[in-house]
Amino acid sequence: MALSRSRQPERGGGGESPSSPASFLSFRPRRRLGHRPGAGTAARVITLSPHPSAFSLQPDPPRKVPVSLSSAVALRVKKMKAIQTDSEFKNSGAGWGEVPGVTAEDHKSQIAHRYNDLKEETFKGVAMITFAQYLQKCSYDGLSKLVKDIVDLAHKCVANEDAPECTKPLPTIFLDRICQVDQLRDSYGDMADCCGKADPERNQCFLSFRVHHPDFIPPYQRPAADVICTQYQDNRVALLGDFVYTVARRNPFLHAPAILGLAAEYEKALKTCCSESDIGACLDDKASAIKERAKLIGVQQQHGCRILEKYGERTFQANKLARFSQKYPKAQFEEIIQLVQKVKGVYKECCEGDMIECVDDWSELVNSLCSKQDVFSSKLKPCCEKPAVERTSCIVEADFDEKPDNLPSLVEKYIQDKEVCKSYEAGHDAFLSEFVYEYSRRHPELATTVILRVAKGYETLLDKCCKTDNPAECYGHAEEELNKHIKETQELVKTNCDLFNTHGEADFLKGILVRYTKKMPQVSTDTLLEIGKKMTAVGAKCCSLPEEKRLACSEHYLSIVIEKMCKKQESTPINDQVTQCCNEFYSYKRPCFTAMGVDTKYVPPPFDPMMFNFDDKLCSAPPAEREEGQLKLLINLIKRKPQMTEDQIKAIAGGFTAMVEKCCKAADVDTCLGEEGAALIVQSRATLGIDA
Repeated sequence: MALSRSRQPERGGGGESPSSPASFLSFRPRRRLGHRPGAGTAARVITLSPHPSAFSLQPDPPRKVPVSLSSAVALRVKKMKAIQTDSEFKNSGAGWGEVPGVTAEDHKSQIAHRYNDLKEETFKGVAMITFAQYLQKCSYDGLSKLVKDIVDLAHKCVANEDAPECTKPLPTIFLDRICQVDQLRDSYGDMADCCGKADPERNQCFLSFRVHHPDFIPPYQRPAADVICTQYQDNRVALLGDFVYTVARRNPFLHAPAILGLAAEYEKALKTCCSESDIGACLDDKASAIKERAKLIGVQQQHGCRILEKYGERTFQANKLARFSQKYPKAQFEEIIQLVQKVKGVYKECCEGDMIECVDDWSELVNSLCSKQDVFSSKLKPCCEKPAVERTSCIVEADFDEKPDNLPSLVEKYIQDKEVCKSYEAGHDAFLSEFVYEYSRRHPELATTVILRVAKGYETLLDKCCKTDNPAECYGHAEEELNKHIKETQELVKTNCDLFNTHGEADFLKGILVRYTKKMPQVSTDTLLEIGKKMTAVGAKCCSLPEEKRLACSEHYLSIVIEKMCKKQESTPINDQVTQCCNEFYSYKRPCFTAMGVDTKYVPPPFDPMMFNFDDKLCSAPPAEREEGQLKLLINLIKRKPQMTEDQIKAIAGGFTAMVEKCCKAADVDTCLGEEGAALIVQSRATLGIDA
């Protein structure tokens, strides 16, 4: 992939999360949590409201200066204050400070300000989401009482912003109310200890107790088709409020704007299905799609929060700079930088559970983008014509805008110019930021992680060359060097997709299980199978796309799978090489895991015959269960000797297949499996050179 203008086809917006603030946010420098000026609010009202009723705490019943910047941008960039944080880049990453020139209007009372912005019904709905995500065991009626208390306080503060209790930050108001709940310890145990901490530690403590799809919440039982349609007709607000409550408590990391968007989709489904002859079948189909959408949104949003929390603001912003430059290639550098800043601020609110501000500032962002369509993208127009609650997902999912015609090659500016080092050393952060911007807008086909690796490679090269007697000669071959960061990924994606499309999903999964069991044999069999299935799902999703979209898709989703695995291993370390890869920069983790070899330090446990228990289920179990059982046997086999070769695996697998074919036809299946299984174990040990 050259530095000259790419003529790859445009790529759609597949790497953002629907309804995720990481996708297109707008905001101001962060003053303190819960401090954002208002905007027009007429289009924000979403009529979702919990009904106030009896309070019950008990659980539910079983129910970061470019070479040739304009003087204006150069002046602006000069003002940019670096944030000293670890990142993908040296010292200050793709550096950023707060956006200059944007001032914050002060508000005496945040709760009054946000209430006036959102209006009562939306304020109530988001308050319910907030409480349901903190207090997952509480009933709808119980949380409705807490919501009423917050709304009553908002009314009081609108009337008198100077009242003492009205000047607190919004998160403090919510947490104070939670800590006043009777019998908090009885229902939530050690979570009650969070109340003894000071903010923001108190909030972080509460967040640590959130459980995704907890087993203490029974499966949702939808009312009968005729009943739910009657409920919608007679009491729409209560029905949608219950939907918001149900989704929020089961998905405590899902951001409130997304939940409100899902509620709007749910209402559209009700409107459609309640006029159909088979209401139940219609609702089943639409509910399944909404559930899958919620799952995807949740995964994407948790990944964004993980980047922000684990790698810091600089890496988060570098990633978003690349993303927005791809999606809005006609927008000026200055506009993209502002957008990235805004994204970070709102995303922090959402990730910290500050859902009132998350929704309000998210709405302000959407309004801001829609007011600047000519600046960002023509693709925004149809989205901005939709109702307010539908704009978010539409904008996130909109295709990348077409690149400007005749974009000049970057080679002259970043490689052939003999004064590159002067610009680089005068403004490291801004220079790299504009490089990422210019490179990204020319390469919509690349994943943001690949672009960050290219930028890191360019930075490393300049660090070396700018210390030499002839820097221009040194960095004159940069194009070839940088292309190495892309070629590896392109070849990997092609190899894997060829394998997937030629041999199919089953063989693809087996190949992943073999490789990853060798890399980390300490991981449980069930977890290895889960990881393998997730990686195979990435193959199924991405390898079916046009070739120019496969790289970005696979890098993005593999990064999510790997990041989730690394988060788990923080509390339960797997092995030294996994720890090393998990401690890599965000954009280098996937290549690290790909290059990871067999764990040579691993010592297999003593042989356990029960790991290779052959019974009649090999013949009688349903196909999916038989397949899963065989995959677990494969994992357990490799755990016995991770250094085993492909030929050894094939030999043993062939013996296993022959055994199954023979014994499943035998009159006495159990006896046959007992005899043939014992012989297969002896043969396998001999093949692997394992002592008895």
